[in-house]
Amino acid sequence: MKNIYFKVALDYIKRSPFQAISAIVVLGLTFFVATMLSVLVYSSGNLLKYFETRPQIIAFLKSEATPEAISAFQNKLTGDSRVKDVKYVSKEEALEIYKEATVDNPLLAQLVSPSIFPASLEFSVSDLSFAEKVIEETKEEGIVDSVGFTASLGGEKTLGSVVSRLRTIIWYIRIGGGVFVGILSATSFLVLLVIIGMRMTTKREEVGILDLIGATPGFIRSPIVLEALIYATAGVLIGWLSSFIIWLYLSPNIVRYFGDIQVLPKGTLNFLGFFAIVLVVELMVGAFLATSGSMLAISRAKKSR
Repeated sequence: MKNIYFKVALDYIKRSPFQAISAIVVLGLTFFVATMLSVLVYSSGNLLKYFETRPQIIAFLKSEATPEAISAFQNKLTGDSRVKDVKYVSKEEALEIYKEATVDNPLLAQLVSPSIFPASLEFSVSDLSFAEKVIEETKEEGIVDSVGFTASLGGEKTLGSVVSRLRTIIWYIRIGGGVFVGILSATSFLVLLVIIGMRMTTKREEVGILDLIGATPGFIRSPIVLEALIYATAGVLIGWLSSFIIWLYLSPNIVRYFGDIQVLPKGTLNFLGFFAIVLVVELMVGAFLATSGSMLAISRAKKSR
């Protein structure tokens, strides 16, 4: 029986190929944009998380600072709810870091000794909105000589504003992109509604005969709903596959450009898994649009009769 429904649905599509192409193109564009937006939301979220959570503040300690004073300051930072990931770096460790950074020129490492490197405390803030206040308080500590940053965001005065602008951009991507996808989804729904409505109009006599001979509503309705599902599935696959190919082509350059920032899922399996999840969600949304649109069109057609 299901093969009969599928055959009838394909016959409907073959008789009106331009309508089918129109529906598939609109749905394909909708899910192409939806897939692109999904990746942008994922990437922008990771970008913001990177700047908000990475260690970015280094308190360089005075050479006369005693171990007791250093320990007390470290405990103070550890107990501060705004601060996390506190790490003490000794002079010897600072020298090792310098040697690793100058491994291509070993002569530079031979000209220095641990005594010229200050010990330091490195830490992060739970939210960059706390950064300026924490930096000011850190500078007031008696054992702190200076404060530096591992994230070059233009200086402490602009630290919060840069992240604020980044949050605003991400907000616009999510809200603006969501509204745009919503408009395209509504357009897709209306296109399906119109096409199925036209199909019901052209099949009015045939549907009337089926009613007279006792055909069940499910028998009449199933080919129409299946036709809409074919449109939706084709549109989802075309839109998703187009977006997937673009991101697959661009991903090596994107990963190379952003370096340590995980703007895209790392590893082939994670990358494919992310897009597989997007595909499953889009297939569900497409099925919902197709089913609801076709059922509404059938209901309207029955009322008009």
